[in-house]
Amino acid sequence: MSGGVADAVIYAVPSGAELALLLAVVAVGAYFLGCFNGAVIVSKYILRDDVRNHGSGNAGLTNFYRTFGGPLTFGVIMCDVLKAVIAVLLGQWLFGGLIFGKYWAALWCLLGHMFPCMFHFKGGKGILSGGTIALMLDWRIALVVWGGFLILAILTRYVSLGSVWAGASFPFISWYCYPDPVIVVLAFITGGLVVWQHRGNIQRLIHGNENKFSFHRKKEGSS
Repeated sequence: MSGGVADAVIYAVPSGAELALLLAVVAVGAYFLGCFNGAVIVSKYILRDDVRNHGSGNAGLTNFYRTFGGPLTFGVIMCDVLKAVIAVLLGQWLFGGLIFGKYWAALWCLLGHMFPCMFHFKGGKGILSGGTIALMLDWRIALVVWGGFLILAILTRYVSLGSVWAGASFPFISWYCYPDPVIVVLAFITGGLVVWQHRGNIQRLIHGNENKFSFHRKKEGSS
């Protein structure tokens, strides 16, 4: 394991009230970090045109790029990447470097991204933040998640197909890297959320009417 012995011992944390406090602090902190949705913040407060009113209605990078394009897309990327990095580091720090802290923070960060309380619980699908989380967790997890995503997205031009792979593969590679029941459960919940957020894309893929990614902006999208 990439983190050595410390990562293997996920239960070496305080018990009782102190553990409950740690869990709550990380959950709340990571959730509110996740709520800082880059696509919504940039479109609503800088462009004064909420991205959720366009295209697929999704507050994610793909829909933002399809709708607005331009250099502000980089601002969306930086926001969603940085919040995931900070959230995972918060969990790692408060849980003394244990892998459990990273997974616990990752789950709540994605929940904040997908269901941000400050934006009427209408957020993104968690791919950019989720991909950042994979990089923060373990290089092997990142290799499987990102590798499959890039191969599928490049070969088919369906970003959603690569995204579904990322969510579906995440719990299984996590199981391989950290075969502990608690980690596996957290990984399945996290990956399952990503797949669930793409349920509409899955239906369109099955019926053959999913939009392919293009570097040209367009007003209507489905990813």
